[in-house]
Parts: sequence; structure tokens; C-alpha cells
Amino acid sequence: MIYFDERKKFLMESEYQYELQDRQEPNLYREMFPYSEIPKVTFNHRVSPMDPPDEIWITDTTFRDGQQSRAPYTPGQIVDIYKMLHRLGGNKGKIRQSEFFLYSDSDKEAMRKCQELGYAFPEITGWIRANRKDFEMAKGMGLKECGILISCSDYHIYNKLKKTRRQAMDDYLGIVKEALAVGIRPRCHLEDITRADFYGFVIPFAHALNSLSKESGIPIKIRICDTLGYGIPYSGASLPRSIPGIIYGLRVYAQFDSEQLEWHGHNDFYKAVVNSTTAWLYGASSVNCSLLGIGERTGNTPLEAMVIEYAQLRGTLDGMDTTVIRDIADYYEHEIGYEIPAKTPFVGRSFNVTQAGIHADGLLKDEEIYNIFDTTALLKSPPGITITATSGAAGIAMWLNQHVTTQDKVNKNDPLVLKLKEWVDAQYAAGRVTTISDQELQSVLILNTD
Repeated sequence: MIYFDERKKFLMESEYQYELQDRQEPNLYREMFPYSEIPKVTFNHRVSPMDPPDEIWITDTTFRDGQQSRAPYTPGQIVDIYKMLHRLGGNKGKIRQSEFFLYSDSDKEAMRKCQELGYAFPEITGWIRANRKDFEMAKGMGLKECGILISCSDYHIYNKLKKTRRQAMDDYLGIVKEALAVGIRPRCHLEDITRADFYGFVIPFAHALNSLSKESGIPIKIRICDTLGYGIPYSGASLPRSIPGIIYGLRVYAQFDSEQLEWHGHNDFYKAVVNSTTAWLYGASSVNCSLLGIGERTGNTPLEAMVIEYAQLRGTLDGMDTTVIRDIADYYEHEIGYEIPAKTPFVGRSFNVTQAGIHADGLLKDEEIYNIFDTTALLKSPPGITITATSGAAGIAMWLNQHVTTQDKVNKNDPLVLKLKEWVDAQYAAGRVTTISDQELQSVLILNTD
């Protein structure tokens, strides 16, 4: 088939119509996923072109996947967090949607309270079981879109569901038709896609979805679920792990627009952020995230990280308010009681705190030398210092400038700095191995300034 791509302004050729490859036994890609060994990253050097969409955005799963690895949020906490997501996303709605469970009375209460706020963004969407009763419930609660679990790897189809590919595909399409029948916009969560037979199952199924979408006039979305974090961002990596290959195939062979594609990643192999960025770069408009990366096992892509990634890629925040990131972190720690690891980028209390004297000396001379950007203005988090044996006079001077209000900044040769350094050096000479707290230094400072 030859067609003209309106966005790229090219005639595109797609000669082969991929059909479902049903089989009696599952294809588990045992050479790539031996289980008794670390999974293999393989290459075939089939290079997909970068093709970023005209518009990219973030969606949120804090109240769905983000609740699968922690105690449930209260309705009040959900409302508070939802308000902060609205502020963070800005008036252009760069945080486009937020996904809610619909099972319990508490879930429904939280969703209704958020709906009553009347925000256009994030749009409230649902996640439901794949049956008509739940679709009717979602429709009755005023939702226009809901997620549907579509397990697409043979690990799930054969070993969990105990079906063949044909049986699974027929069942899935029947579920999607039920959603369309009640006017719900289906978002098909293609679970475990990075272990699925891409051209033997995923593309034929996606092609069938596209046909249903055209028949009904209702756009169907695909959430590309990297359920175990196997996705690989490298150019020339082979399927089923290749993110460029997955998105290219869904765009070209299944004819899905970028706006219909959403990446959902996990961090099992430390690739959640870079994989989400890769999805944007190769043609998916949306990346699905949770606040602080809280989610199943190692977690989801941290939403706050993708806010910063957006700004790096597009050169603008497009109205997003990054100072809300600090508010969110404070809320989790003080109101919810969630402990954020201190060195977590952007949100940890020590993400831009140094202990090294050489770094402190640079920060005293010019903050830009050792700070990633103006974290004071953008994240309400000024660079800091923790005093240890390696902090030196420069570190103590920096600490004084941050903790003592004076008209003039002190330098590392100030007599008060040298007095404090003598005390610090004596502590470590006597065998101390712990950091020195702000309270301790405050006490020593009082003794030396009386």
C-alpha cells in the first residue's frame, strides 16, 4: 500500500499486511529471555527514524499504578495531589490526563471530588475491568475514556490466560466493541509488549483496533506497556525490546497517529526516564508517569523527571510550574509520611547538596559551576552543604552564608570560618565518622560569637 503522509509530506510504502500468526505453543524468546541468566540486548541494525510529534505531553497514573505498591491514598490526599498536578501542568495542560481506579467507594468519592473542581486538565480517566458492567459504570460517572488491560505477550496469553493468540485477540476485540457500544473511548493497555511477538500478534491486533476506530468514529488509544522494564532505547536494537521499532511499527504498519500512542514504562533496569524520552523522540505523543516514580516493583517513570525532560527537549516549560515539584515532595513527606530518598533527583532533600570542599569553593565563587540549573528559582531548592571531614573552610563558609543572616557574605578566610574549621577538624581527628548536623554547628557558632 502506498499512501501520502500529511505530516511528513512523503509518499509512504507499506507493502505487507501483517496477519495474526496463531500457534499451538508460546514464543517466549528464550534466547533473549533465558530467565536463569540476565536478559540479552540484541541488535539487528534495522534503524528506525526519529520522528517526534508536533505536540508531546504527560499523563499521570499516580492514583492507579501508583497505588499498587503503597497504602491507598485517602480521598482528601487524592484531591490535594490532583490540585497540585493541575498547577504543575499549567494552563496548556501539559499534564493531560490522570487515571483513577473505580472499584471502591473511596475511589469513587475521590474521583467525584476531583471532578467537582471543574479542571479541564488533567482530564480524569478510569481504569476498569474489561466487562460491559464496568463500562456502563464508567459512563455513568461521566468518564469519556477508560483503560482496558490487553495482555499481549505469549507469557500472558498462553501461560496465564491459557488461550491461543486467536482466542485472546477475539476476546480482546469483543471487549473493545463493548466499550465503543456505550460511547467510552478505549485506551488499550498492551501489557508486556516488550516480550510480545510484535509482527505476529501486536501489529495484527493494532490493525484490527484501527479498523474498529474508523468504523465507530471513536479514536482508540494504545498504551505501550513496558511491564517489566525490558524496553531498550538504543538505535538498531531488535524487537521485541526496541522502543524505536515498536513505535515505528505502530505508526507505519498499524497506522496509529502519534496522539493515539502512549508509553508506560517501569524502572526495573534503570531505564524508565530514558525509555520515556525515547518514546517521545520516535513518535509517541504521550508518556505515562507517576509522581516520585511510585509504582509496581521498582516503580514507574517519575512524572517530575519528565517535566524536566520536556523542558530540555522543547526549550520551554510551556506554562508548567516547576516550583510545584517542591510542594509535592513536601506534601508526600509531611502529610503522607512517605520518605523520599535524600539524593533522589529534583525532589530529594540532598539532590543538590555537596559535602566536598572543592565543590563548595566553586559554589561560593559562582553557583553555576556546581549546580545543574537555578534550582532555587525553578524548584524552590537552593544548593546546600553538609559538613564532613572533606568540606574544608569553603564548605563552612558556604554553610554560614546559608544559615546565618548577615549583610555581607563571608569567605573561607574569615576568622569565624577558621574557628569553626578547627572544631570540625578536631571532631574527625578524634575518630568521628558521621556528618555534622546543622544543630551542632549552630551550637558551636553561638559559643564562638558570644
